[in-house]
Amino acid sequence: MKHEQNMLLSLTGPGQPMGALFRRYWLPILVSSELPEPDCPPVRVKILSERLLAFRDSEGKLGLIDEFCAHRGVSLWFGRNEECGLRCPYHGWKFDTTGQCVEVPSEPVESGYAQKIKLKSYPLVEAGGMFWTCLAEPHERPEFPGFEFLNLPPGHLYVSKRLQESNYAQAMEGGLDSSHVSWLHSMELHTDPLHRATKGANYQKDKAPKFEIIESEGGLLIGARRSAEPGFSYWRVTQWIMPCYQMIPPYGDNALNGHAWVPIDDANCWVWTFTWHPTRALTDEELAAMRGGHGVHVEYEPGSFRPRVNKDNDYGMDRVGQKAGKTFSGVYGVAQQDASVQESMGPIVDRTRENLVATDNAIIMARQRMLKAAVALVEKGVAPPALAPSCHAVRSASFVLPEGELFYKARSEALVAAPGVPHTSI
Repeated sequence: MKHEQNMLLSLTGPGQPMGALFRRYWLPILVSSELPEPDCPPVRVKILSERLLAFRDSEGKLGLIDEFCAHRGVSLWFGRNEECGLRCPYHGWKFDTTGQCVEVPSEPVESGYAQKIKLKSYPLVEAGGMFWTCLAEPHERPEFPGFEFLNLPPGHLYVSKRLQESNYAQAMEGGLDSSHVSWLHSMELHTDPLHRATKGANYQKDKAPKFEIIESEGGLLIGARRSAEPGFSYWRVTQWIMPCYQMIPPYGDNALNGHAWVPIDDANCWVWTFTWHPTRALTDEELAAMRGGHGVHVEYEPGSFRPRVNKDNDYGMDRVGQKAGKTFSGVYGVAQQDASVQESMGPIVDRTRENLVATDNAIIMARQRMLKAAVALVEKGVAPPALAPSCHAVRSASFVLPEGELFYKARSEALVAAPGVPHTSI
């Protein structure tokens, strides 16, 4: 990849082609607990290098507005959330959830001055225990996503987010790389309570998967084939959905998992993790494991969404355990292992130095689709695919097929979300 292509893929701020592309999609930005009640404290939001402020007013209305007061640029995070608006502490200017200034105390009401002042604002929608936004103009916004987990009964879904100190693209590409599971996560497949004792974990002993990748309406179907019993193949099918969503193939009766990699700025992203079961509530044991940093979730530093295990403590690197075979990489936990290798590349990896192989085809195809869409949007005015909710109503899956059968034909029904129907998993 040329340097110019690498920057085109990586940079998502205002004025950047990839930033323009991301602004055409709905993205999660907060968990519901961050805005728990009317007039609660506002929350700083940085997304796609824009600094915003989210708040819930006295009537429960949600607002996502420019962080800075239109008067002299004070951060409204210091403001008072009261009487259906956010009041700047500096001179008392007050703004409602749409960003409209409703009061300038130093100016006569009859002058109408306040009505002339309006901050930038974006929609804020609560669904699935999260708040979502789309930074496009109103006429450019697609329909709200149709992910299966947004419509499940209470107790079927667990959501977390974690700060990752790297560009979104190298984090997302880690999710598209099914071959690393047989190496980086190989020990966790047999020790982690949300993976162990499944046939799928045993099939990961084949460390040289063969890939078949199919373009879907929303993104890519990534089939990784490994040897199973004689005459059969074990398939793990990952769904990638533009611009930054992935659905991880499941193990046994364990729940389904998915990620979203949402750019904060060019050097940091939020890694959202969704765990859901279509046909039953998550058990207390599963929830305790996830909160304890098992599966694809992490434990947090107190009062933050930064993982307790992070680059400042070398991710808890255990050289003794690495040599003894307790963990292949020396880092414990699936999510922590991913963060350790992806953050080690630096804030933005230099892709001009890569030497790619056949198992990287999914990454190559995703890059090409993203780059093509971003260039078409900015240079030709061609809008990116306005993904219908049905593009999100899909599932990952794992299954065994006779050798030679095409996964996307033999088990196409397993790749579509069907209410009340169990997911397909080995």
